[in-house]
Amino acid sequence: MTFRLIKLVCLSVIAAIVTAPAFGQTDPSFLLTGTAKNFDSYFPSYLANGYFSTMTSPRGTEPNMGYMVAFMDYAKGDISRPAAIPGWSEIDYNPGGGWLNSIRLDPKIFVDYAQTLDMHGGTLTTRYRFAYANKATDVKVTTFVSQANPHLAASQLSITPQFDGKVQLTFPLRLWSEHQPRFPIASMTGDEMIDAVIASGQTLQNKPVPTPDRAAVWYPGYTKVLSSDGDTRELTLWLDGKAEQGLSMAEAAAISLPAGIQVDEVKLEKGPDKLSLNLVVSVQKGKTYTFTKYIAASRQDWGGDAKADVTLAEAARKTGFDSLLARHAAAWNELWKSDIVVEGDPKVQSAVHSDLYYLLSNTTVGTAWPMGACALTPGYAGHAFWDSDSWVFPALLLLHPERAKPIVMFRDRTMEPARARAKQYGAGGTMYPWEADPQTGVDNTPHFAYGVFREIHVNADIAIAQWQYYLASGDDAWLKKDGWPVIQAIAEFWTSRVTYNKAADRYEIMHVTSPDEAYDDVPNDSFTNAAARKALEIAGKAAKVVGAEADPKWAEIAAKMYIPFDSANQRHLDFDASVPHDKITWMGSSLAWLMYPNLDLPMSAQVRRNDFAFQLQELKTHGDDPNEMMMVMLAVGEAELGDGKAAGDWIQRNLVGFLKPPFNVRTETVANNAGYILATSAGFVQGFVYGLSGLRIEDKGLVEAYAPVLPPSWKSLTLKRISFRGKRFDVVIGRDASGKATLTRHAE
Repeated sequence: MTFRLIKLVCLSVIAAIVTAPAFGQTDPSFLLTGTAKNFDSYFPSYLANGYFSTMTSPRGTEPNMGYMVAFMDYAKGDISRPAAIPGWSEIDYNPGGGWLNSIRLDPKIFVDYAQTLDMHGGTLTTRYRFAYANKATDVKVTTFVSQANPHLAASQLSITPQFDGKVQLTFPLRLWSEHQPRFPIASMTGDEMIDAVIASGQTLQNKPVPTPDRAAVWYPGYTKVLSSDGDTRELTLWLDGKAEQGLSMAEAAAISLPAGIQVDEVKLEKGPDKLSLNLVVSVQKGKTYTFTKYIAASRQDWGGDAKADVTLAEAARKTGFDSLLARHAAAWNELWKSDIVVEGDPKVQSAVHSDLYYLLSNTTVGTAWPMGACALTPGYAGHAFWDSDSWVFPALLLLHPERAKPIVMFRDRTMEPARARAKQYGAGGTMYPWEADPQTGVDNTPHFAYGVFREIHVNADIAIAQWQYYLASGDDAWLKKDGWPVIQAIAEFWTSRVTYNKAADRYEIMHVTSPDEAYDDVPNDSFTNAAARKALEIAGKAAKVVGAEADPKWAEIAAKMYIPFDSANQRHLDFDASVPHDKITWMGSSLAWLMYPNLDLPMSAQVRRNDFAFQLQELKTHGDDPNEMMMVMLAVGEAELGDGKAAGDWIQRNLVGFLKPPFNVRTETVANNAGYILATSAGFVQGFVYGLSGLRIEDKGLVEAYAPVLPPSWKSLTLKRISFRGKRFDVVIGRDASGKATLTRHAE
């Protein structure tokens, strides 16, 4: 390929080791470091354990919003949205000339600054010398959200003042105000939404990094604090809260002081905006003082109340920071035993690790919660899209099946609202919504996006994921109890939704929204029809496994499903030829998604080449600021075509522009700053797990459906500790004596 789709702007992936990691030497590909050069372009990352989170900030001590899994605000007139929990990671310090968190970010004030995200250990460490008002203090901040103890987190501040005297410290729980303005998104049209945003003094236009450009719509929900208090003697804080018309939650903090420090004053501050323990202490020049804030958090149906959280926070304080951090790091180390190892390209390796880090930071085990489209942030209102089933789920399935399972369990848990929605639209079975509330499963698609109620391919995507989990796990009992009911009900939906064209003797699906969403209300979208056909075929197979009777219509409809095809050009069409294919969109075309690993529509090698060539041409001529969900999948398409160099070129293109500094946060497009979209990270990962490897999960096992490929400069690619049907093994793609890529499996 000689053309460029977009003007690429160089993005430097910084992975320098500025300070020695806490637990021995860490592979540099797991370390991302921000410097003072990033002060003006700092795109926040987050620390999370799948259950709750905190955003990051440059100083390491600022008030940051945090979120909790499926903890939603249900304000009247609005869609559901993640309720920001009281900010817990904030610590502030005043040596006498001003508060640390209030002083401008300036390299002359924050001297020798470095902030390192250690993805292998799940920690954020910030170091600098705070030099202001003729006083200097060496500062180190370390924060983590425990991977070993899901209710716990901690932030530790170490100060080394270069003076003698008294200093002030505060340890707040930040109580957020309700976001204003708040729009009635449940009823606003698109034009009304734009007008309301403009009237509020905001825009939905792309903005320079790091300003978020969708915050006007994807703002956080509100948690009302019902009761709060603290104890100056025990150095504890606690609160009980409730999301707007939603669930209850609680938080507690326990503060640990340096041994032997002289405490001159301790005060409890209780106000409408924060609950805080405020201290005045005496310090000596050159001596290091370490303060630790231990946090416990819970929500309704996951943990207890504030009293229980105080007990947890105090127990954490008794255990000690080093022990908690060691357990946390050990849990992360265990996760990284399953990994993707690239030999020959450090930048690609770093990007793979950052994408895996963001996926793993948002996973739970043994639950039935999905993953919000933008992780534990307010992006896309925290709703569950097909992103969970078709993007995140396959990326995790072979590496971490226990962390993929909650995604399929969520669809089983929320069958009833999907049944009710099917009845609402006059359909049978279950009709899962385009945007499902992660707690209730109820449809929460914004009114201004009303057209996507026709983007019904999500119902096939869900069935495919259920079957993929069964094939990978071999769990017959799970299939009968949990997977089969979902698959059966979705087959009933498609049976009711198709139209029989008697003249052509085929089944069609009318009035749908294409995955290339500018094409709304089109007949016979190829991706939708192909996915529906696969879902019906799956239902027949699943029925045999569980000993149920399959509806004969499933096989009949699948066999006669119409998938538009251009015989003259020997390629598929996006949808019926009656619909002009001429719009400027994020994707240009959706033909590449017919090759998507979970669907992988059977076709000849020539048709596959023709489809892909059309996709690239349309992306070039009808694509504008391409969506990263499309871009990351192009490497898979090239790999299926056997072109390792072209696949590598697409991988390289996805390192540039989409990854925002300093922590490789993927954004929806190069130009916009809608960040934290897990589907894009998962798509990049799938390019390695299913693209370069050629592996597919099929009825007969984990098969090599395509010959493996490697980019020319790479020595090897290893998928470490793949899990399939209870067995663990490594998949290694290397080269034979002639340089041809080969795939071997090595049992654990």
